[in-house]
Amino acid sequence: MKKGALVLVPLGLTTAMGQQKPNILVIIADDMARCELGCYGGQNLATPNIDRLAGEGMLMTNNFASVAMSVPIRASMYTGLYPARNGSYRNHKATYRGSRSVTHYLSDLGYRVGRAGKDHPVKQPKVYAFEKVPGFPVGCTMSHPPLATTDGIREFIGRSKNQPFCLFVCSINSHMPWDAGDASEFDPSKVVLPPNCIDNQATREMFCDYLAEIRLFDNEVGKVMEVLKESGKADNTLVILLSEQGPRMLFGKWTCYRYGQSSAFIARYPGHIKPGSKSDALVQYEDILPTLIEAAGGERIDTLDGVSQLPVLFGKKQEIRRWAYGMHNNHPEGPTYPIRSIQDKRFKLIVNLTPEVPYTNNRMMKDKDRMWTSWLESIKTDEHAHWLMDKYLNRPRLEFYDLEKDPWELNNLASQTKYAKRIRTMQKELEHWMEEQGDKGIEMDL
Repeated sequence: MKKGALVLVPLGLTTAMGQQKPNILVIIADDMARCELGCYGGQNLATPNIDRLAGEGMLMTNNFASVAMSVPIRASMYTGLYPARNGSYRNHKATYRGSRSVTHYLSDLGYRVGRAGKDHPVKQPKVYAFEKVPGFPVGCTMSHPPLATTDGIREFIGRSKNQPFCLFVCSINSHMPWDAGDASEFDPSKVVLPPNCIDNQATREMFCDYLAEIRLFDNEVGKVMEVLKESGKADNTLVILLSEQGPRMLFGKWTCYRYGQSSAFIARYPGHIKPGSKSDALVQYEDILPTLIEAAGGERIDTLDGVSQLPVLFGKKQEIRRWAYGMHNNHPEGPTYPIRSIQDKRFKLIVNLTPEVPYTNNRMMKDKDRMWTSWLESIKTDEHAHWLMDKYLNRPRLEFYDLEKDPWELNNLASQTKYAKRIRTMQKELEHWMEEQGDKGIEMDL
């Protein structure tokens, strides 16, 4: 990245270029697969509010989480640093003390910075110095949480006409336990399950519970956007919608597979982002902060890992990144099982650093998860279910996928000689990234 320091602009409503500073609104779901959203081809439910947002802005089709777990990926989103550098390289591991986050960078640029809802990473008020905005449930694992309200958001957005705001609205939908919504909208027999999923009655019923929380999230998006439009600030607000990582399913959360890493990224900014546009540029959550800094009038910061995607959003560049990277460290979700990944838009390489042991995840396997228990029954009589489970538990050192032909990563091509050169190139680049990051591999998961 180009060397340079952050250049502050005067406190107020204009950037250094004399343009009006945009307000910033980031809406993020929790454990939500983007493939269920209508604008991303979802077949199980309409998501009219999210789809409307996509129609008014740009839909990004290649946004990936570097870690498919909430605490690390949110730390990366807020700090602009990959997990090995921000310190949150395992779930619930604290960000390094003294780290700067969006709350510092945007405050320096004249913004009020608030957060409603889920508060991960927690208990680090100096690193994540958000103003707390009430109205959205905070605890992502609570059973039967109350519906979100927008009075606090309305007050925060409308409080000042002379100072721009940056607000993160962090929903707890669709995080387990999937008991917040009304699943009666969905017929288990008609649900279209992902191709990497073991199909049985219990899974179908629980998947309806999951879809009901996606419905709740879409409703929340509609309510927040209504408040924004009522404020009169919608035309000067950069809105970004994210779906975080994949759900608690096979090959989803806690993995480096596409179902876990892929994420919705929709951006709306009237007059700057073309309505109904689409981009296949590679994006990572570490890019969010640099994008917001540039939008707010700040200069690029060489100490951040992410890169601003604003030129892509504004249609000035087709792509900025060549690679997207991923990591997983299994503690405290289970015993040591570190994974690393690298991909471009076509091919994906996954390196399992301890392939000699089966993958174990305590959240599903030892907590007697109903869906997991049903899968164990299915594999006794269903050959395809048995194959999927074996693929999930017993992984080779190298996995290589053609994402264009095999988006669900079911056909490992690592042993085919025609891909050997490409695999070597990607493996070398991945090792370079790990070295650059100070990623010690297995040692980070002990």
